[in-house]
Amino acid sequence: MENLIKQSAENKAVVDSLYQAFSKGDVPGVLGTMDSQIVWNEAEGNEYAKGNPYVGPDAVLNGVFGPILQDHEYFNLKDIEIHEMLHGKVLATLRYDAKYKSGKAYNAQVAHFWTVKNGKITGFQQYVDTKKLHEASIA
Repeated sequence: MENLIKQSAENKAVVDSLYQAFSKGDVPGVLGTMDSQIVWNEAEGNEYAKGNPYVGPDAVLNGVFGPILQDHEYFNLKDIEIHEMLHGKVLATLRYDAKYKSGKAYNAQVAHFWTVKNGKITGFQQYVDTKKLHEASIA
């Protein structure tokens, strides 16, 4: 059990390092936390989910991060709370504080469900208020 608890803390640290890199705009740092075969899923109904699942860091960069940066004036992650779980899982609850280039801002409640194995992120599932995101995206 002690080993499981240690592993849970290490997994939490991996996810935290991703959020720290994201907050600094360190794209190589974000991508460096990912396994080469990461399976990334945006929430159903999210406009960026059209490529689900994104497999590999380059797919995430080109299918998710790039379009978000292209579409938004700013996109910030706020109030991040990372919750340790067992068996390679980590849950993060947070908010998206963002503004589309069209001028519409939004603040949405979010959950990220991560899978970590051998110190790398192997899976991601986003849960978000997609109605709020969609309404803000309409010019």
